Amino acid sequence: MTDEDTDRLSRRSVVKATGVAGMAGMTGLAGCTGGGDGGDGGDGGATDGDGGDGDTDGGSGDGGSGSNTFEIVHWWTAGGEQEALQALLEGFQEEYPDAEVENNPAPGGAGSALDTVIKNRVLNENPPSTFQIWPGKALYPYTDADLLTDISDSVWGQNNMKDAYLDGVKSVARAGTENYVSVPINIHRLNNLFYNKSVVESAGVDPESINDPNQLADALDTIAQETNAVPMAHQTQSPWSTVQLWETIFIGEQGVGAFETFTNGDVESLEDEVKAALERLNQYSEHYPEDSGSISWDQGNSMVVNGEAAFIHQGDWAAGQYNAASDFEYDTDWGNTSFPGTSGVYSLVIDSFVYPTNNPSPDLTEKFLTYCGTKDAQVRFNTRKGSIPPRTDVSMDEFGPFLQTQSEDFSNSNEQPATIAHGTAVRPEVKSNIEGAFASFLESGDVDRTYDELVAAFDV
Repeated sequence: MTDEDTDRLSRRSVVKATGVAGMAGMTGLAGCTGGGDGGDGGDGGATDGDGGDGDTDGGSGDGGSGSNTFEIVHWWTAGGEQEALQALLEGFQEEYPDAEVENNPAPGGAGSALDTVIKNRVLNENPPSTFQIWPGKALYPYTDADLLTDISDSVWGQNNMKDAYLDGVKSVARAGTENYVSVPINIHRLNNLFYNKSVVESAGVDPESINDPNQLADALDTIAQETNAVPMAHQTQSPWSTVQLWETIFIGEQGVGAFETFTNGDVESLEDEVKAALERLNQYSEHYPEDSGSISWDQGNSMVVNGEAAFIHQGDWAAGQYNAASDFEYDTDWGNTSFPGTSGVYSLVIDSFVYPTNNPSPDLTEKFLTYCGTKDAQVRFNTRKGSIPPRTDVSMDEFGPFLQTQSEDFSNSNEQPATIAHGTAVRPEVKSNIEGAFASFLESGDVDRTYDELVAAFDV
């Protein structure tokens, strides 16, 4: 990396997008962390993998093979996510037994610690071989500064990857460029509505017949009238859950096209639509737990397990908690449906790995990323993570029934939008501003002021 490269990243990208404001704005991470903001899923069992991908030959990367030590930096340090990474690395080392893997977690702050580590190391021209990061616009600070290697041919040209991934996933893997710069390793779905079957049945509510966010509001009213359960087990301690609920309501009412207009920064053309979704949030908030401001998302989820709540909107990592509970079985005690109004939509929460320039181990990095694109790697990882493989040609035989259903929905989905709350739909500094707007909204419920703050969120 030249001095000019370093200056570019420092001025335009890191300070602006992953510096104090942007880095702090990424601490609302959910669904992919062990810091209380996501959980680790966990719907799998033994994972021998299915192989059958062909060879996973690496190349010369940045020129020359470099070090024989492969360093991976990540934030997966809890439960199933840690087991998932270990299974992935074991599979990689079975393919390449001479590789020395340096597993370097950067836990804490729901991902913000990793961002700080990576920013400092890139500026010091000492990047790791690869690091875990959301794809999509979370990568823009790096692609803006030309700090990620084009892997379109060396990695995406292997193992039939380009044919095996859906368009929405391939789009975020390109991160606004014409080239592939990341390899998605898993997919969680955001637009879920989980429910306790006993509670909803006792209220006479059929979740599958709720067709839009307004009808869900009516169902919440019915739950409140007919049972002693909390209608919606939503936490307001941290704004990320409300950001993701709002964006899902917005898609349910206005569609993916309008949502993408919003995430591209044209908020003012959608004033009525944005305000309508905020009003719907206020409507739902009447049915949150009384202590919603002091509980975490998984404590709210426990209320569904215990029959103290009817519904929760969360990513499908929530199912890991259900699977770990005793006598709480899928399709008998709990169920899931796409959030009302979003049938045919699979809102993406994705983790990926990248190939930083100035790479210390070009050959091994290319081989690792190529391996991550194989069926074997994605079975090993996702059965333990509680997510589904990004490849649509992976056998789901080793996955539990819930994830099998999710995989079918993904393969049959018409649209796969990126998400605001999980870093793929907007740049880090915009995400930080949006979280700030919703933090204020949780205190005031002021629709007009929040709308104005959302308009201003894109002024970066």
